[in-house]
Parts: sequence; C-alpha cells; structure tokens
Amino acid sequence: IPAIVQDYKSKEVLMMAYMNIDSLRQTLKIGKTCFWSRSRKEYWVKGMTSGHFQHVKSVSYDCDCDTLLIKVRQVGVACHTFRKSCFYRKIKENQ
Repeated sequence: IPAIVQDYKSKEVLMMAYMNIDSLRQTLKIGKTCFWSRSRKEYWVKGMTSGHFQHVKSVSYDCDCDTLLIKVRQVGVACHTFRKSCFYRKIKENQ
C-alpha cells in the first residue's frame, strides 16, 4: 500500500514509499517508519543506515482504504539525495 510521509508541523510532503500489513504493524510498534521494498523484497526502517529517522506522530488512511498518510517528526533529511523532501523536481511546460 502506498504510504505518503508528511512533516507533522510544516505539512510538507517528504516522501512516498510502500508498506504492507507487517511493516505497518512494525511502524506502530516501534514508532518509526518501516517500509516494504518491493524491489529488494525486504523490510527497511527509514534512518537505520543514515540516522535520518522518522518518528511517527499519526497514521491515517484514505476513504478508499488504499493509501496511508503518515505524519512524522523528521530527523535530518528524508530523501536519499540529501534533500529535505523527495519532491524537489518541478515539471515544466513542454517537458
């Protein structure tokens, strides 16, 4: 299931990753985001290697029950490119 991660104070969207029921349970248990890597077929906790953890403030789901919204307190940056958000690229006209 897609999981949108948002800064709980600024409301900025930080990233999107995938979860399944087990990674959601682990997220709720440890209070840090845990995702399912569809390519590597393994679980990963955001920040485990970088130290840029996401401390979970709340988890909600949408009206169709097919997307999660996870509000977090971000430590460091969310993007692997060392930017605050993964959504830093703008689409320009005629692109």
